[in-house]
Amino acid sequence: MYKINDRQIDYILSDISARGIEMEGLQLNLLDHICCIIEQELEENGDFEQGYRAVIRRFYRDKLSEIEEETHLLLNNKNYYVMKKVMIYSGTFSAAALTMGIFFKYMHWPGASVLMVLGIGICSLLFLPLLVSLKIKEQQKAKDKLLVVLGSISAITLALAILFKVQHWPGANIMGVTSPAILALVFLPIYFFGGIRNPETKLNTIVSSVLIILGCGLFFSLTITPQSMKIIAIRNTNSFLRSEQILKNEAAQVAKLSGGDSVSTPTLTLSKQILSTCEEMKAGLLEYVTGVKIIGSDFESKGEVIEDGNTQDYLSQNSVASAKLDELAKAVEKYNALTTVATNRNVKPIPMKYSIINTNENKVQYKVSGALNDIIQIQMLVLQNQRELCAPAQKELVSVQQ
Repeated sequence: MYKINDRQIDYILSDISARGIEMEGLQLNLLDHICCIIEQELEENGDFEQGYRAVIRRFYRDKLSEIEEETHLLLNNKNYYVMKKVMIYSGTFSAAALTMGIFFKYMHWPGASVLMVLGIGICSLLFLPLLVSLKIKEQQKAKDKLLVVLGSISAITLALAILFKVQHWPGANIMGVTSPAILALVFLPIYFFGGIRNPETKLNTIVSSVLIILGCGLFFSLTITPQSMKIIAIRNTNSFLRSEQILKNEAAQVAKLSGGDSVSTPTLTLSKQILSTCEEMKAGLLEYVTGVKIIGSDFESKGEVIEDGNTQDYLSQNSVASAKLDELAKAVEKYNALTTVATNRNVKPIPMKYSIINTNENKVQYKVSGALNDIIQIQMLVLQNQRELCAPAQKELVSVQQ
């Protein structure tokens, strides 16, 4: 058994201090542990320095000062390990939930939205804040702490922006622009000018900065600018007004062919109901996105443009409109049942698949412009069928007059 002398004890203590251990209590504890191990493992005439180097290497991974850093963390934050475990579990769960949610979304299985909301929500509100809290405590310099905070804010904002975009919630575009803006305009200058001064980190700083710039540039290239959104809204409105004009012309032709005939048939009764319900639905959707029920030709100067709002938001906020849509779907189903037995072969049923009136369709994917287009097409098909039904009666009337 080896016996350590006072000179060797002083040597160990000096080396421990030189390796970055400044806390006196921690120095003495390490000294005691190292001396005990050396005396137990080293032979009586063994090489002390070689034995010491072998023993001291067991106490750290990269450097001995890690022990003091860990001790500071434990003293300053008694819940450090609890936070670390919660961070790991929450990160694992959020990654698994998000992966399953994306897979379910591709497969069109139920529960995709719930899994994606859980995954992104837990990542943004639990995992990332805990990660930031732990990383801040590990950093010594104020600049490094600031970089951690800025980077985490960008990450959290971007994650929430994606969640809001997927769920069609308001505020997604603002957060989507804010996140890369913070990263490029605030985080990047501090990181670049701080890291490029140090020769050891210069190359990594330049490469990382280039990657950040490329990432932000690619992200902004995919975003729709406010001017582009305005142009799209104007095009949607112009398209709607043109469709409305065609619809009015068709209605006028039908009225001319019918000659004011007031004979009521089941098909005609359903036609009137469908046309009336469609007008109510259009007025409600227009009021939701423009604030007015009827749009004029001067819509651009008044700012009454059809922006691509989401129909699900409108229907969830308006129970009357949701009931009207169900009523329209049932009326179209009855109408299609009557047209299948119509003697006139040119009378066609109204397609319901991939339409706003399809009760099985996920209306979360429906924009207001698409819903308005579907409703106008329903009206056009009804009027075309009415014209086909009126044509034989018109011919008969002409022959009688002759």
